[in-house]
Amino acid sequence: MLQQILRDMYIDPELLAELNEEQKQILFYKMREEQLRRWREREEKAQMEDALLKKTARLKRSNGKRVQWLHGSDDEVWVWVMGEATGDKPYEQISEELIAERARQQAQKEAEELWRQKEAEITKKFRDAMAKEKARIVAEKWKIEIEDRKAAKLIEEKIQEELKKREEEERQKGEELIRQQEELRAKELYLSLKQAQQHSQHNEHEDQEWAEQLRRSKAADEERSHKARRARDEYRRQSLRAIQKGKVAGLSSLFRGTSLNNDQETKLNNNSPSPLMTVTAPFSKVWERPSRPFSREIIIRWFKEEQLPRRAGFERNTNNIAPWFHGIISRQEAEELLMNKSEGAFLVRVSEKIWGYALSYRQQSGFKHFLVDASGDFYSFLGVDPNRHATLTDLIDFHKEEIITSSGGELLLEPCGQRRNPPDYSPLFE
Repeated sequence: MLQQILRDMYIDPELLAELNEEQKQILFYKMREEQLRRWREREEKAQMEDALLKKTARLKRSNGKRVQWLHGSDDEVWVWVMGEATGDKPYEQISEELIAERARQQAQKEAEELWRQKEAEITKKFRDAMAKEKARIVAEKWKIEIEDRKAAKLIEEKIQEELKKREEEERQKGEELIRQQEELRAKELYLSLKQAQQHSQHNEHEDQEWAEQLRRSKAADEERSHKARRARDEYRRQSLRAIQKGKVAGLSSLFRGTSLNNDQETKLNNNSPSPLMTVTAPFSKVWERPSRPFSREIIIRWFKEEQLPRRAGFERNTNNIAPWFHGIISRQEAEELLMNKSEGAFLVRVSEKIWGYALSYRQQSGFKHFLVDASGDFYSFLGVDPNRHATLTDLIDFHKEEIITSSGGELLLEPCGQRRNPPDYSPLFE
């Protein structure tokens, strides 16, 4: 029956043969929906045309300028009474037709509402049918995939074997890389421990270096004592000779000049103030240097008595403090100042262990500290470089061009300045 209706709707028989009953029913509802849509369009068009004709007729009637009444056979104005003329419908019939028209219109509205509901049901049903059809197609594809699963499994096993092989190769490479890193780390730890050991030995050797400086200081004192003895012997010899000649007073003045030149010749030559700076000794008491520094006050006194006259810490030929010069700071403070510097950065600090200085140097793997002996009339590194320099600035400038040790190749490239305000060397120059 449904197939015959679809054929009457001019559906291709070959297409109908390929559809099942559910799909034919869906197609029927769709065709019926299209027919209703076209019927509504025709109805709307006819209503519009009817309304247009009525409007045109009203316009034509309203264009007249006068009203002409119809006259009857008796030449009287013709009056029409509903129901009396030939062909007039009785009132009851007209009323029935109006009621029928209203009923038809109401039924049409209800039918449209029912059709909208039916259309929603059809749409939902069609959508569900399409979902089922899609599920069927997916199921068919899944069956095909199941049939090909054996081949896919063989390919998967082959890929797994290849991946296992590559995994084994990667594991071997990783083990080799870890072994190399382990060897490299062992070397780094060895060097670190070695440096720690050397650092410990260096601390132990500082006392030996201090002893060496003490020995040099004693030797210098003995040399000065020897010069003083020679001056006294010369005084006695000259005095005896002067007594014989009656010139004791003149020789006494001569002795004072001779004694001063012999006993303090080195001190006056090295401690004489530079033409650019005049230094006044702040202490009235005669300075006698202890065997080794034992307090911060003694170190400051030593610096003012012996180092200021020799322009220690000043730039060459100026009254400016050198950017590399620091006061009495510890090894740890020096390393903190050099921490973020590049290799070749350095500073010179006043030592708390010897009469002299410590040069702290930044190298690639850490820090080095060299002691600078200043107990005599020159400046030199203890146990490193035998060269002697007249001033501290000369020593620094020399090693800007020449390395300190052949094994380390240390060159003084970048001075490390101050971070504090006031600078850490302020107590030395107050």
